[in-house]
Amino acid sequence: MKTRLFLALGLFAALAAAASTAAVLWVDKRFPPPLEKASIVSTELLDADGGLLRAFATPEGRWRLRTETGDVDPRLIDMLVAYEDRRFWDHQGVDPLALLRAAGQLVGNGRIVSGGSTLTMQLARLLDPGRPRTFTTKLVQIFRALQIESRLSKKQILDLYLTLAPYGGNIEGVRAASLAYFGKEPTRLTLEESALLVALPQLPEARRPDRHPVNAANARTRVLKRLLSLGLVEETEVQRAQLTPVQKARRQLPALAAHLAEAAIKRQPDAREHRSTIRKSIQEQLEAVARESVARLDDKVALAIVMADARTGDIIAEVGSADYFDPTRSGWIDMTTVKRSPGSTLKPFIYALAFEEGVVAQETLVEDRPADFFGYRPRNFDMAYQGDVSVRQALQLSLNVPAVKLLDTVGPLKLAARLRRAGVDLKLPRDEAPGLAIALGGAGVTLRELVQLYTAFGNRGRPVRLTDGIREPGPDVDDAAMMDASAAWNVVDVLTGVTPPPQRRSLGIAYKTGTSYGYRDAWSVGFDGRYVIGVWVGRPDNGAVPAMTGYGTAAPILFDAFERSGLVGTPFPPAPGGVKRRALADLPASLRRFSTDSDGLLQLSGRQKAPQIVYPPDGAQVELGRAVDGTPIPLALKLQDGRPPFRWLADGKPMAEQSRSRVSQWSPEGGGYSRLTVIDAQGRAASVGVFIKLF
Repeated sequence: MKTRLFLALGLFAALAAAASTAAVLWVDKRFPPPLEKASIVSTELLDADGGLLRAFATPEGRWRLRTETGDVDPRLIDMLVAYEDRRFWDHQGVDPLALLRAAGQLVGNGRIVSGGSTLTMQLARLLDPGRPRTFTTKLVQIFRALQIESRLSKKQILDLYLTLAPYGGNIEGVRAASLAYFGKEPTRLTLEESALLVALPQLPEARRPDRHPVNAANARTRVLKRLLSLGLVEETEVQRAQLTPVQKARRQLPALAAHLAEAAIKRQPDAREHRSTIRKSIQEQLEAVARESVARLDDKVALAIVMADARTGDIIAEVGSADYFDPTRSGWIDMTTVKRSPGSTLKPFIYALAFEEGVVAQETLVEDRPADFFGYRPRNFDMAYQGDVSVRQALQLSLNVPAVKLLDTVGPLKLAARLRRAGVDLKLPRDEAPGLAIALGGAGVTLRELVQLYTAFGNRGRPVRLTDGIREPGPDVDDAAMMDASAAWNVVDVLTGVTPPPQRRSLGIAYKTGTSYGYRDAWSVGFDGRYVIGVWVGRPDNGAVPAMTGYGTAAPILFDAFERSGLVGTPFPPAPGGVKRRALADLPASLRRFSTDSDGLLQLSGRQKAPQIVYPPDGAQVELGRAVDGTPIPLALKLQDGRPPFRWLADGKPMAEQSRSRVSQWSPEGGGYSRLTVIDAQGRAASVGVFIKLF
């Protein structure tokens, strides 16, 4: 009889246990913990190293930055666990000893002294806020804590607590609190800072340091004394920490790179985190330069700055306007991406082509006087003319007439094609081909495009495509060099000799300025051996700004930006082998003077020699490969002397239109012997015979 009774009781107990377990599982499944709140965090724009550039509040207006234990000073984690939940790593969500202690304090004091809540129970309260402090609420928190522990690891629980803990006002989470109260990320905190961050979540409104600094200091002291009693800190540390005043001001969270942040959200509206190539410290400095500079400018005048790494193409700082929220300067417009007239800033690329084609050397004399190019009459900026100047001086002084003369010689179409190699298409008037006005700003480019073009000078003639990590990069950069290394070196050597703007010391950089027609745009682009900075100043509505110039307005900002960036000083690439600046007396006669007559034809001073083909030499056997389509790869043709334009013939047949360039190409129809002839403007000819072998 007893045996049957025990069996029946055992069976009943087993059924009851099974039923209760089933009931708990049913309730757990039917009422899961509200973990979805943890996914609602601020959207962040990060710099190249993961630092916060800008954050956006959550839909309910909270600054809640996702935080993990790896984002926080390890000492803070140790202090938090020791102060709030010493057995956190051992219990399953509920600490019975803590609950018994809280109950004893309630009986002994007649009021609640501590709630006995574990960190997991506190997380449960944060996930389901607004409940009154009752025994029923405590039971719900216990149940939720058990649920959370069954679903998440201890590290995940800490991560959520660090993200959701309240710190007063609309600040939630340790990271947001550290940025708001200390102005820094919580990766390296002082003892007193860590103690304050441990103390605030218990009574966040009553202990807010910006409103109740005395309460905050007292709460911090209680935390420090508890840690002292537990042997986690030294008494001298506590005494020193107590002497440090509580920071009373609440800082703004980082609000850098406004236009880039806007672009990031437009491109990926659902992403929580956007990683850019920007370097936070440099962005801060260049935005400060922009704010200080714009304060000295007229109303409605804005500015933009772009700084890029010419080796990698990374944009490390970009300022679309000095103040995004400034309506008088249309601050919401990102002026780094707007096409404007570049003034004289494209002149270095004209000179590079002239150097590359052997038309001029740095000390070649060029006449700066009024000229007429088929009705186009360029004038210098100051309406004065210098007479005979060297090519070096002409570029350094940014003289207009010599630049147009050189562009007329090398060809506007060739210049536009070289710029396209760098991924930049000039904006031209509808249905118009590139013309001589390009030399003086008769086209449109953006500040980002201009900086991309100038990366070629630090890379021996090879530009790189810029990226900020957020926007889609522009067109690909051609694998072919934009200019040869010797041409790039010559331009750099010239531009390093440009005088710094007034009241600015020399920084060892090369730079060029530009002012568009009608004083609408002021530009300055500078570079060293690695970094390029571009500055634009003007009115977003394209209005004129009298007396605004590239040299007087934009160049000082460029020098301030370079100096404040702290990155100036990378040496320029050395000169290619055999390339150097030669004195006028050491130049061949054909390079001692360059000018154009009223018809725009190249003239060489002295007794002009007949043209001479220097490559290929007469009687040469040349091996040429084939392109993908089977056609022979073009053969380079080079000549010296003679008067352009030149006409090339192969076996008596004209190859192409006349050209003023001394470098050309010929695509043979097949292998075998051919006769190549060149005829100059005076009818003088030179010929060579070559044998082409295809493979």
